Amino acid sequence: MDALFSALANALGASVDQIKLISCLLIAYPLGSLFIRIPSSQPGLKHAFNIFISVCFFIPVLHLEWGFLQFLGSVLGTYVIAANFRGSNMPWIVFTFVMGHLTINHLIRVVYGLGYETVEITGAQMVLTMKLTTFAWNVYDGRRPQEDLDKWQLEKRVTKYPTLLEFLGYSFYFPGVLVGPYLDYASYTSLIDESLFKSVQSTTPMRRAVPDGRKRVAYHKMLIGLVFLGLFVALGPSYNFAIALTPQFAEQNLFHRIIVFQFCGFIERSKYYAVWTLTEGASILTGLGFTGFGPSGESLWEGAANIKILEIELPSNFKVLLDSWNINTNIWLRECVYKRVTPKGKKPGFRSTLITFATSAFWHGLAAGYYITFILGGFITYVGRKCRTGLRPLVMPPPGVQSTWAKCSYDLLGTLLSIMLLNFASAPFMVLTYVDSMKAWSRLGWYGCWIVGSGVIFFNAGGSEYLQSLQKKQASSTTDGKKTQTPSPYVVAPLEPAVEELKKRMN
Repeated sequence: MDALFSALANALGASVDQIKLISCLLIAYPLGSLFIRIPSSQPGLKHAFNIFISVCFFIPVLHLEWGFLQFLGSVLGTYVIAANFRGSNMPWIVFTFVMGHLTINHLIRVVYGLGYETVEITGAQMVLTMKLTTFAWNVYDGRRPQEDLDKWQLEKRVTKYPTLLEFLGYSFYFPGVLVGPYLDYASYTSLIDESLFKSVQSTTPMRRAVPDGRKRVAYHKMLIGLVFLGLFVALGPSYNFAIALTPQFAEQNLFHRIIVFQFCGFIERSKYYAVWTLTEGASILTGLGFTGFGPSGESLWEGAANIKILEIELPSNFKVLLDSWNINTNIWLRECVYKRVTPKGKKPGFRSTLITFATSAFWHGLAAGYYITFILGGFITYVGRKCRTGLRPLVMPPPGVQSTWAKCSYDLLGTLLSIMLLNFASAPFMVLTYVDSMKAWSRLGWYGCWIVGSGVIFFNAGGSEYLQSLQKKQASSTTDGKKTQTPSPYVVAPLEPAVEELKKRMN
């Protein structure tokens, strides 16, 4: 088997580990079709199927025997802790246990200098960390009074503790065991007993419990994933963030460097688009991700998505971009960190935000580049929030007018700056070291730091108050009837419907 993987790796110019990983993701497609054919009346067989396939991925294919034992240790440890510790500290004990284990392996990866081309257990362990900590909080919520829970906590809480087989099946759910998507225990059980498909009624008669249209969506996702994979394989060696460190890049003028770097960002993201879209398709084949039916009666499968590609590449603002990237990790950070560190009765503030960003960086690894990226990301988020509350109301069209040049210009500038700042902030995440991060930024003229720094200074030097005063004047003039309701010559046709139509066609 290894000889075949080696031949493919040599032909494609990739590492053997990368070929093995992609092979596992593709093999999951026919296996997903087998999984969903196991009747819901035999849940034990479904759990066993998940466990068996995952073991095959870890040991015969990837040769991660020691990694598998560590993976299993985290699973069994969490199962015992969540069952026997009934206090409010139980989820934090699980969090410390699994995150500490992950951190040790991150440290080993740094010590041995393992690069992205080497597949070892930390990637799967990152997904497992989200699963196990979410499970711990869901169990804790199941022991709390219902009136103390919010909507998400009520929907996801675990009131009946699973058997060991059920928990192992959940932990080793095979389409997402290597790179995600992560799922909570309630979603897994609804997939096993097929109650997921009974939650929404179809407008047309169905032949079986599982709605039709699953394969159409899944294989479309596979095609998209393979296209992005091909882009990365073909262009990744020439267009990546590391070229900013080369002498040839430094010889170009600043404008050329910035433009080329934006294209590099797209190619860097294409490998994530490829992997996450491939796993999404395999998950859909098992039945995961069903979200109901469309207006024409077609089944919708949007619940397993981890990315929204168009919202990332053409975001209206930085918040939309972040919400569309690594969606399941964002949910985990929000529900298991951001909300949980906020004292009861208070709104999340700067402390909650800081802890959440720190957790995200720590979860990703120990390289300095991760922390640089997330620190700058925090400042970008801050400036973006200030722009939405201070600037955006000033350019909103008056009542009765769909759009104006001011609003279109604001949207266009927001899209341009969002993607440029994403590429700038992501560079340290990929080059990893502090020295290389600063070198890459310097060769980009520090443009991201200038943009974000100017925004921070403006809003903290009276800019927020000034914009608020302008909003009050605008509101006052509208109330007094001084602001005409007649569209001006600067009114333009709205762009939002065209953008939405483009997104639908691309999907």
